[in-house]
Amino acid sequence: MASRVTPITQARSFAARREPRSGRIAVLLLLPVVVLLIIGLGALLSASSVLAIREGYTDNLYYFKRQVLFAIIGVLCLIVGARIPYDWYRKAAIPIFGLALVGLVATLAIGEVRGGAQRWIVLGPVTIQASEFAKFAAIVMLAMILARKAEYLDTFWHVFVPVATVLAAVGLPLMMQPDFGTTALIAATALTILFASSARMFHVIGVGLAGAAFGGMLAVAAPYRLERVTSFLSENPDVLGDGYHAHQSLVALGTGGWFGVGLGASRARWSFLPNAHSDFIFSIIGEETGLAGSLAVIALFMVLAAVGATIALRCRDSFGRLMAIGIVAWLTFQALVNVGGVVKVLPITGVPLPFVSAGGSAMMANLFAVGVLINIARISAKRSSGPERGAAR
Repeated sequence: MASRVTPITQARSFAARREPRSGRIAVLLLLPVVVLLIIGLGALLSASSVLAIREGYTDNLYYFKRQVLFAIIGVLCLIVGARIPYDWYRKAAIPIFGLALVGLVATLAIGEVRGGAQRWIVLGPVTIQASEFAKFAAIVMLAMILARKAEYLDTFWHVFVPVATVLAAVGLPLMMQPDFGTTALIAATALTILFASSARMFHVIGVGLAGAAFGGMLAVAAPYRLERVTSFLSENPDVLGDGYHAHQSLVALGTGGWFGVGLGASRARWSFLPNAHSDFIFSIIGEETGLAGSLAVIALFMVLAAVGATIALRCRDSFGRLMAIGIVAWLTFQALVNVGGVVKVLPITGVPLPFVSAGGSAMMANLFAVGVLINIARISAKRSSGPERGAAR
Protein backbone atom coordinates (compact mmCIF):
# COMPACT_ATOMS: atom_id res chain seq x y z
CA MET A 1 0.00 0.00 0.00
CA ALA A 2 1.48 3.36 -0.97
CA SER A 3 2.27 5.64 1.91
CA ARG A 4 0.40 8.94 2.16
CA VAL A 5 1.87 12.23 3.35
CA THR A 6 -0.48 13.53 6.06
CA PRO A 7 -0.24 16.29 8.68
CA ILE A 8 0.60 13.58 11.22
CA THR A 9 3.52 12.21 9.17
CA GLN A 10 4.80 15.74 8.54
CA ALA A 11 4.66 16.50 12.26
CA ARG A 12 6.46 13.23 13.02
CA SER A 13 9.25 14.18 10.61
CA PHE A 14 9.62 17.58 12.23
CA ALA A 15 9.69 16.06 15.73
CA ALA A 16 12.27 13.50 14.65
CA ARG A 17 14.61 16.26 13.43
CA ARG A 18 14.38 17.96 16.83
CA GLU A 19 14.64 14.96 19.13
CA PRO A 20 15.56 15.87 22.70
CA ARG A 21 17.14 13.25 24.90
CA SER A 22 14.73 10.98 26.77
CA GLY A 23 15.88 12.26 30.17
CA ARG A 24 15.20 15.85 29.19
CA ILE A 25 11.75 15.19 27.78
CA ALA A 26 10.86 13.12 30.86
CA VAL A 27 11.70 16.12 33.02
CA LEU A 28 9.64 18.37 30.76
CA LEU A 29 6.72 15.97 31.17
CA LEU A 30 7.06 15.56 34.92
CA LEU A 31 7.46 19.26 35.68
CA PRO A 32 3.85 20.33 34.94
CA VAL A 33 2.53 17.15 36.56
CA VAL A 34 4.41 17.79 39.81
CA VAL A 35 3.34 21.43 39.89
CA LEU A 36 -0.29 20.44 39.28
CA LEU A 37 -0.06 17.91 42.13
CA ILE A 38 1.23 20.59 44.49
CA ILE A 39 -1.45 23.05 43.39
CA GLY A 40 -4.12 20.39 43.80
CA LEU A 41 -3.01 19.51 47.32
CA GLY A 42 -2.93 23.18 48.29
CA ALA A 43 -6.39 23.83 46.87
CA LEU A 44 -7.75 20.66 48.47
CA LEU A 45 -6.39 21.70 51.87
CA SER A 46 -8.55 24.79 51.64
CA ALA A 47 -11.59 23.35 49.84
CA SER A 48 -12.07 20.21 51.94
CA SER A 49 -11.57 21.47 55.50
CA VAL A 50 -15.12 22.75 55.91
CA LEU A 51 -16.51 19.64 54.21
CA ALA A 52 -14.66 17.35 56.64
CA ILE A 53 -16.14 19.15 59.63
CA ARG A 54 -19.63 19.21 58.12
CA GLU A 55 -19.49 15.46 57.48
CA GLY A 56 -18.61 14.74 61.09
CA TYR A 57 -14.87 14.04 60.91
CA THR A 58 -12.95 15.15 63.98
CA ASP A 59 -9.96 16.01 61.81
CA ASN A 60 -10.59 18.85 59.39
CA LEU A 61 -7.56 17.64 57.40
CA TYR A 62 -9.17 14.26 56.72
CA TYR A 63 -9.59 14.71 52.98
CA PHE A 64 -6.23 16.42 52.60
CA LYS A 65 -4.34 13.62 54.37
CA ARG A 66 -6.15 11.04 52.30
CA GLN A 67 -5.24 12.85 49.09
CA VAL A 68 -1.60 12.99 50.15
CA LEU A 69 -1.73 9.20 50.55
CA PHE A 70 -3.32 8.88 47.10
CA ALA A 71 -0.60 11.08 45.63
CA ILE A 72 2.11 8.88 47.15
CA ILE A 73 0.45 5.74 45.78
CA GLY A 74 0.03 7.52 42.45
CA VAL A 75 3.74 8.32 42.28
CA LEU A 76 4.46 4.62 42.85
CA CYS A 77 2.07 3.86 39.98
CA LEU A 78 3.97 6.35 37.83
CA ILE A 79 7.24 4.58 38.59
CA VAL A 80 5.71 1.21 37.71
CA GLY A 81 4.29 2.60 34.47
CA ALA A 82 7.67 4.05 33.55
CA ARG A 83 9.43 0.71 34.06
CA ILE A 84 7.09 -1.60 32.14
CA PRO A 85 8.11 -1.73 28.43
CA TYR A 86 5.18 -0.36 26.50
CA ASP A 87 5.33 -3.26 24.03
CA TRP A 88 3.94 -5.42 26.82
CA TYR A 89 0.56 -3.69 26.56
CA ARG A 90 0.25 -4.78 22.93
CA LYS A 91 0.29 -8.43 24.05
CA ALA A 92 -1.85 -7.81 27.14
CA ALA A 93 -4.43 -5.50 25.50
CA ILE A 94 -7.27 -8.04 25.50
CA PRO A 95 -6.79 -9.17 29.15
CA ILE A 96 -6.46 -5.54 30.29
CA PHE A 97 -9.64 -4.59 28.43
CA GLY A 98 -11.43 -7.66 29.80
CA LEU A 99 -10.48 -6.76 33.38
CA ALA A 100 -11.76 -3.23 32.82
CA LEU A 101 -15.11 -4.57 31.62
CA VAL A 102 -15.29 -6.88 34.65
CA GLY A 103 -14.72 -3.87 36.87
CA LEU A 104 -17.48 -1.88 35.14
CA VAL A 105 -19.94 -4.77 35.40
CA ALA A 106 -18.99 -5.36 39.04
CA THR A 107 -19.72 -1.70 39.73
CA LEU A 108 -23.27 -2.21 38.45
CA ALA A 109 -23.65 -5.35 40.59
CA ILE A 110 -22.15 -4.30 43.93
CA GLY A 111 -21.34 -0.62 43.51
CA GLU A 112 -22.45 2.01 45.98
CA VAL A 113 -24.98 4.63 44.87
CA ARG A 114 -24.07 8.25 45.56
CA GLY A 115 -26.04 11.18 44.25
CA GLY A 116 -28.12 8.93 42.02
CA ALA A 117 -25.10 7.33 40.33
CA GLN A 118 -23.62 3.87 40.90
CA ARG A 119 -19.93 4.41 40.17
CA TRP A 120 -17.99 3.24 43.24
CA ILE A 121 -17.03 -0.16 44.59
CA VAL A 122 -16.48 0.06 48.34
CA LEU A 123 -14.19 -2.59 49.84
CA GLY A 124 -13.82 -1.66 53.49
CA PRO A 125 -11.70 1.51 53.67
CA VAL A 126 -10.90 1.30 49.94
CA THR A 127 -13.11 2.86 47.26
CA ILE A 128 -12.50 1.96 43.61
CA GLN A 129 -13.89 3.78 40.59
CA ALA A 130 -13.46 1.29 37.76
CA SER A 131 -14.27 3.84 35.06
CA GLU A 132 -10.96 5.63 35.68
CA PHE A 133 -9.01 2.50 34.75
CA ALA A 134 -11.36 1.72 31.86
CA LYS A 135 -10.10 4.87 30.10
CA PHE A 136 -6.58 3.48 29.86
CA ALA A 137 -7.84 0.01 28.92
CA ALA A 138 -9.88 1.42 26.03
CA ILE A 139 -6.85 3.35 24.76
CA VAL A 140 -4.63 0.25 24.82
CA MET A 141 -7.27 -1.84 23.06
CA LEU A 142 -7.89 0.69 20.31
CA ALA A 143 -4.16 1.29 19.77
CA MET A 144 -3.56 -2.44 19.44
CA ILE A 145 -6.43 -3.00 16.99
CA LEU A 146 -5.67 0.00 14.78
CA ALA A 147 -1.95 -0.75 14.69
CA ARG A 148 -2.61 -4.38 13.75
CA LYS A 149 -5.17 -3.43 11.09
CA ALA A 150 -3.10 -0.59 9.60
CA GLU A 151 -3.04 -2.16 6.12
CA TYR A 152 -6.84 -2.48 6.04
CA LEU A 153 -7.88 0.96 7.29
CA ASP A 154 -8.59 2.17 3.75
CA THR A 155 -11.93 0.38 4.11
CA PHE A 156 -14.62 2.13 6.15
CA TRP A 157 -15.89 -0.98 7.91
CA HIS A 158 -12.40 -1.89 9.06
CA VAL A 159 -12.38 1.54 10.70
CA PHE A 160 -15.91 1.72 12.04
CA VAL A 161 -16.44 -1.80 13.40
CA PRO A 162 -13.47 -2.04 15.81
CA VAL A 163 -13.94 1.49 17.14
CA ALA A 164 -17.69 1.04 17.56
CA THR A 165 -17.22 -2.35 19.24
CA VAL A 166 -14.76 -1.03 21.83
CA LEU A 167 -16.89 2.04 22.53
CA ALA A 168 -20.06 -0.02 22.85
CA ALA A 169 -18.41 -2.51 25.21
CA VAL A 170 -17.22 0.29 27.49
CA GLY A 171 -20.04 2.75 26.96
CA LEU A 172 -22.95 0.44 27.77
CA PRO A 173 -22.00 -0.27 31.41
CA LEU A 174 -20.88 3.35 31.84
CA MET A 175 -24.24 4.68 30.67
CA MET A 176 -26.00 2.26 33.00
CA GLN A 177 -24.23 3.78 36.03
CA PRO A 178 -24.96 6.44 34.58
CA ASP A 179 -21.75 8.30 33.58
CA PHE A 180 -22.23 10.22 30.36
CA GLY A 181 -19.19 12.42 30.95
CA THR A 182 -16.73 9.52 31.01
CA THR A 183 -18.43 7.90 28.03
CA ALA A 184 -18.12 11.08 25.97
CA LEU A 185 -14.51 11.49 27.08
CA ILE A 186 -13.56 7.98 25.96
CA ALA A 187 -15.36 8.54 22.64
CA ALA A 188 -13.44 11.79 22.01
CA THR A 189 -10.19 10.04 22.87
CA ALA A 190 -11.02 7.18 20.51
CA LEU A 191 -11.68 9.63 17.68
CA THR A 192 -8.31 11.27 18.29
CA ILE A 193 -6.55 7.90 18.14
CA LEU A 194 -8.40 7.15 14.92
CA PHE A 195 -7.35 10.51 13.47
CA ALA A 196 -3.70 9.68 14.22
CA SER A 197 -3.95 6.24 12.59
CA SER A 198 -3.62 5.46 8.90
CA ALA A 199 -7.38 5.66 8.36
CA ARG A 200 -8.65 7.94 5.60
CA MET A 201 -9.72 11.37 6.81
CA PHE A 202 -13.08 10.98 5.10
CA HIS A 203 -13.77 7.85 7.16
CA VAL A 204 -12.61 9.51 10.36
CA ILE A 205 -14.98 12.41 9.76
CA GLY A 206 -17.81 9.95 9.07
CA VAL A 207 -17.18 8.08 12.32
CA GLY A 208 -16.94 11.39 14.17
CA LEU A 209 -20.24 12.69 12.81
CA ALA A 210 -21.99 9.41 13.60
CA GLY A 211 -20.58 9.47 17.13
CA ALA A 212 -21.58 13.10 17.65
CA ALA A 213 -25.14 12.41 16.50
CA PHE A 214 -25.45 9.37 18.75
CA GLY A 215 -23.89 11.26 21.66
CA GLY A 216 -26.32 14.11 21.17
CA MET A 217 -29.25 11.72 21.41
CA LEU A 218 -27.83 10.20 24.59
CA ALA A 219 -27.29 13.68 26.06
CA VAL A 220 -31.01 14.46 25.92
CA ALA A 221 -32.36 10.94 26.46
CA ALA A 222 -32.38 11.11 30.27
CA PRO A 223 -34.36 13.90 31.99
CA TYR A 224 -31.50 14.99 34.27
CA ARG A 225 -29.09 15.27 31.33
CA LEU A 226 -31.66 17.17 29.31
CA GLU A 227 -32.08 19.58 32.25
CA ARG A 228 -28.31 20.16 32.31
CA VAL A 229 -28.26 20.91 28.59
CA THR A 230 -31.25 23.26 28.72
CA SER A 231 -29.83 25.01 31.79
CA PHE A 232 -26.51 25.45 30.00
CA LEU A 233 -28.20 26.87 26.89
CA SER A 234 -30.67 29.05 28.80
CA GLU A 235 -30.02 32.78 28.96
CA ASN A 236 -31.72 32.92 32.39
CA PRO A 237 -31.04 29.61 34.17
CA ASP A 238 -32.58 28.79 37.54
CA VAL A 239 -29.71 29.70 39.85
CA LEU A 240 -31.47 28.00 42.77
CA GLY A 241 -32.19 24.86 40.77
CA ASP A 242 -30.49 23.29 37.77
CA GLY A 243 -28.13 26.23 37.33
CA TYR A 244 -27.00 26.41 40.95
CA HIS A 245 -23.63 24.68 40.52
CA ALA A 246 -22.62 26.73 37.50
CA HIS A 247 -23.80 29.98 39.11
CA GLN A 248 -21.86 29.43 42.33
CA SER A 249 -18.81 28.42 40.32
CA LEU A 250 -18.91 31.71 38.39
CA VAL A 251 -19.44 33.64 41.62
CA ALA A 252 -16.32 32.05 43.09
CA LEU A 253 -14.27 32.78 39.98
CA GLY A 254 -15.55 36.35 39.80
CA THR A 255 -14.75 36.93 43.46
CA GLY A 256 -11.14 36.01 42.78
CA GLY A 257 -10.58 38.92 40.41
CA TRP A 258 -7.10 39.24 38.94
CA PHE A 259 -4.99 37.83 41.77
CA GLY A 260 -7.44 36.15 44.15
CA VAL A 261 -8.64 36.63 47.71
CA GLY A 262 -5.62 34.80 49.14
CA LEU A 263 -4.69 31.20 49.84
CA GLY A 264 -7.09 29.58 52.29
CA ALA A 265 -9.49 32.54 52.17
CA SER A 266 -12.14 31.02 49.89
CA ARG A 267 -15.73 31.83 50.75
CA ALA A 268 -17.26 29.41 48.26
CA ARG A 269 -15.97 26.43 50.28
CA TRP A 270 -18.35 27.33 53.14
CA SER A 271 -21.06 25.11 51.64
CA PHE A 272 -21.92 27.58 48.89
CA LEU A 273 -20.22 25.57 46.13
CA PRO A 274 -21.03 21.82 46.06
CA ASN A 275 -18.18 19.39 45.31
CA ALA A 276 -15.64 22.15 45.83
CA HIS A 277 -12.91 19.60 46.56
CA SER A 278 -13.55 17.47 43.47
CA ASP A 279 -15.43 18.55 40.35
CA PHE A 280 -15.23 22.29 41.11
CA ILE A 281 -11.78 22.60 42.63
CA PHE A 282 -10.76 24.83 39.72
CA SER A 283 -13.29 27.36 41.05
CA ILE A 284 -11.50 27.39 44.41
CA ILE A 285 -8.16 27.90 42.64
CA GLY A 286 -9.65 30.78 40.67
CA GLU A 287 -11.16 32.35 43.76
CA GLU A 288 -8.00 32.14 45.87
CA THR A 289 -5.38 32.88 43.20
CA GLY A 290 -7.46 34.85 40.71
CA LEU A 291 -7.27 34.90 36.95
CA ALA A 292 -3.47 34.69 37.15
CA GLY A 293 -3.57 31.39 39.03
CA SER A 294 -6.31 29.99 36.78
CA LEU A 295 -4.35 30.77 33.64
CA ALA A 296 -1.24 29.24 35.19
CA VAL A 297 -3.09 25.95 35.71
CA ILE A 298 -4.36 26.01 32.12
CA ALA A 299 -0.83 26.75 30.90
CA LEU A 300 0.50 23.73 32.80
CA PHE A 301 -1.98 21.47 31.02
CA MET A 302 -0.99 23.02 27.70
CA VAL A 303 2.67 22.24 28.42
CA LEU A 304 1.71 18.69 29.39
CA ALA A 305 -0.23 18.28 26.13
CA ALA A 306 2.61 19.72 24.03
CA VAL A 307 5.30 17.51 25.59
CA GLY A 308 3.04 14.44 25.40
CA ALA A 309 2.32 15.12 21.73
CA THR A 310 6.05 15.41 21.09
CA ILE A 311 6.61 12.01 22.69
CA ALA A 312 3.89 10.51 20.53
CA LEU A 313 5.25 12.01 17.32
CA ARG A 314 8.77 10.81 18.07
CA CYS A 315 7.63 7.20 18.53
CA ARG A 316 8.21 5.26 15.30
CA ASP A 317 6.21 2.24 16.40
CA SER A 318 2.56 2.66 15.42
CA PHE A 319 1.19 1.00 18.56
CA GLY A 320 3.29 3.13 20.90
CA ARG A 321 2.45 6.27 18.95
CA LEU A 322 -1.29 5.62 19.04
CA MET A 323 -1.21 4.73 22.73
CA ALA A 324 0.74 7.90 23.54
CA ILE A 325 -1.66 10.05 21.53
CA GLY A 326 -4.58 8.39 23.32
CA ILE A 327 -3.12 9.15 26.75
CA VAL A 328 -2.42 12.77 25.83
CA ALA A 329 -5.94 13.17 24.41
CA TRP A 330 -7.49 11.59 27.52
CA LEU A 331 -5.73 13.92 29.98
CA THR A 332 -6.12 17.01 27.79
CA PHE A 333 -9.81 16.49 27.00
CA GLN A 334 -10.59 15.69 30.63
CA ALA A 335 -8.97 18.93 31.77
CA LEU A 336 -10.77 20.82 29.00
CA VAL A 337 -14.16 19.36 29.91
CA ASN A 338 -13.70 20.03 33.63
CA VAL A 339 -12.52 23.62 33.20
CA GLY A 340 -15.13 24.22 30.50
CA GLY A 341 -17.92 23.14 32.85
CA VAL A 342 -16.55 25.25 35.69
CA VAL A 343 -16.44 28.43 33.58
CA LYS A 344 -19.74 27.53 31.87
CA VAL A 345 -18.54 27.25 28.30
CA LEU A 346 -19.48 23.55 28.36
CA PRO A 347 -22.24 21.64 30.17
CA ILE A 348 -21.26 20.24 33.57
CA THR A 349 -20.37 16.55 33.22
CA GLY A 350 -18.83 15.68 36.59
CA VAL A 351 -15.39 14.58 35.37
CA PRO A 352 -12.50 15.50 37.73
CA LEU A 353 -9.56 17.75 36.93
CA PRO A 354 -6.52 15.48 36.40
CA PHE A 355 -3.87 15.57 39.16
CA VAL A 356 -5.83 18.26 41.02
CA SER A 357 -9.31 17.03 42.04
CA ALA A 358 -9.79 14.76 45.04
CA GLY A 359 -9.98 11.05 44.23
CA GLY A 360 -7.74 8.03 44.57
CA SER A 361 -8.66 6.03 41.47
CA ALA A 362 -8.27 9.04 39.18
CA MET A 363 -4.95 9.98 40.75
CA MET A 364 -3.50 6.48 40.35
CA ALA A 365 -4.78 6.06 36.79
CA ASN A 366 -3.56 9.49 35.66
CA LEU A 367 -0.09 9.15 37.15
CA PHE A 368 0.27 5.61 35.82
CA ALA A 369 -0.55 6.95 32.34
CA VAL A 370 2.17 9.61 32.73
CA GLY A 371 4.59 6.80 33.60
CA VAL A 372 3.64 4.99 30.39
CA LEU A 373 4.38 8.16 28.41
CA ILE A 374 7.82 8.34 30.02
CA ASN A 375 8.46 4.71 29.07
CA ILE A 376 7.45 5.39 25.46
CA ALA A 377 9.81 8.38 25.37
CA ARG A 378 12.71 6.39 26.78
CA ILE A 379 12.31 3.38 24.50
CA SER A 380 11.76 5.59 21.44
CA ALA A 381 15.00 7.43 22.21
CA LYS A 382 16.91 4.16 22.51
CA ARG A 383 15.56 2.88 19.21
CA SER A 384 16.32 6.18 17.47
CA SER A 385 19.94 6.12 18.65
CA GLY A 386 20.42 2.53 17.41
CA PRO A 387 21.51 1.32 13.96
CA GLU A 388 17.98 1.62 12.65
CA ARG A 389 17.95 5.38 13.18
CA GLY A 390 16.16 7.09 10.34
CA ALA A 391 14.19 4.02 9.31
CA ALA A 392 10.43 4.45 9.18
CA ARG A 393 8.22 1.90 10.84
